[in-house]
Amino acid sequence: MSMYQNNSGAKMIGLTKKSKDKKKTKQQEAEEEESSEEETKQVTLVDLLGGGPEESGPEGRSIMFVGDVTEEKAADLISALLVLAQTKDEEDDRAEDIKLYISTYGGSADEMFGIYDVMNFCKQFCDIQTIGLGKVMSAGTLLLAAGTKGKRYVGNHTRVLIHSVNGGSIGELHNLQNEMEQIAGLQESYIQAMSNETSMTKRQIQTLINRKVNVYLSSEEALEKGLADEVWNG
Repeated sequence: MSMYQNNSGAKMIGLTKKSKDKKKTKQQEAEEEESSEEETKQVTLVDLLGGGPEESGPEGRSIMFVGDVTEEKAADLISALLVLAQTKDEEDDRAEDIKLYISTYGGSADEMFGIYDVMNFCKQFCDIQTIGLGKVMSAGTLLLAAGTKGKRYVGNHTRVLIHSVNGGSIGELHNLQNEMEQIAGLQESYIQAMSNETSMTKRQIQTLINRKVNVYLSSEEALEKGLADEVWNG
C-alpha cells in the first residue's frame, strides 16, 4: 500500500466502437471518435459482470475489482457503487445488496481511503457483500473488511496480507520530514479503520505491523481476526 499514485494496471473499462468503413472522411472519423469517447464515459464497472444498474437481481448488482488500486480503477469503482446504492424499486426501503468481488495486490493508500469512505456512505442505502478471491492484500484488505458485517466472505484458498504503509521521497530535509509525518498519519488512519472494521484492537494491529514484514493470513486466520465472516463457497 503506497501513499503515492500507482499508474500500473490496464483499464477495467474501455469499450469503444471502431468503424469498418475505410472511406469515411476525417471529419466523420473525428465525430465518431468523440461520440465513442462519450459512450465510454457512461459505462460503469457493473457492465463487466453483465447488466446495468437498471436491471434487477444479483446479476446486475455485482462488481469485479481485479488489479492494483489505482486512481483510474478507484474512480470506476466509486462510480459503480454510487449508482447501484441509490438504484432500487420504488416499493423497497433499501436497494438490493451489492456484491463486490476483490482480487488485488494493493495499491494507493489515498485511493483505498476514497473507496472506503464511499463504501461507508453507500451502506446507508444497501448492504455491500465483499468476496475476497485469490489475493486480498495491502489496500485491498481494508476494502474486504469494510463490507457489511455478516456478509464478508473470503475464498478458501485466498491469501490475505497486512503490512505498514509504504512511501518514499527525495528532496530537502524539511520536505522529507513533512512527508514522513504524512506517512505516519496515513498509517494511523489505516490502523484506526482496520480496528473499526475487524475484531482486532489498535494495539493488535500495531503489533502485526511492527513485525516489519508482510503478514500473510490464511482464510481461517482472516475469519479469526474479523476481516471476513465466512468462507465463500460460491
